[in-house]
Amino acid sequence: MSNKKELGRLKRHGRIRKKLFGTPERPRLSVHRSLNHLHVQVVDDTKSSTLLSFSTLQKDFLKSAPRSGKVTQSAKLGELLGVKLKEKGIQKISFDRGGYKYHGRIKALADGLRQAAIQF
Repeated sequence: MSNKKELGRLKRHGRIRKKLFGTPERPRLSVHRSLNHLHVQVVDDTKSSTLLSFSTLQKDFLKSAPRSGKVTQSAKLGELLGVKLKEKGIQKISFDRGGYKYHGRIKALADGLRQAAIQF
């Protein structure tokens, strides 16, 4: 990997992952931020299984998504993800920011999840 920023992010992500662990009662919500989109997965690390995945590219998000700005889309993604988590019976999560700074789209996603009454 030749990109220094991405290499630094992966190192930060490794340090974060040492401490975070998803359980069935409190699964880990993993975030990946690309240039234009946000991808999230809810993971149970004890079974090594993905319980739920959601993205800004999915059809049900695109139907209700605002057309302006990535930050507002991230907040809406958090709200819709919160609804899906409640349908699965998940109230608490461990938030894995993936080595990204906690601002902008990552913070908007977390605030959207809090709006949907998901606890961190």
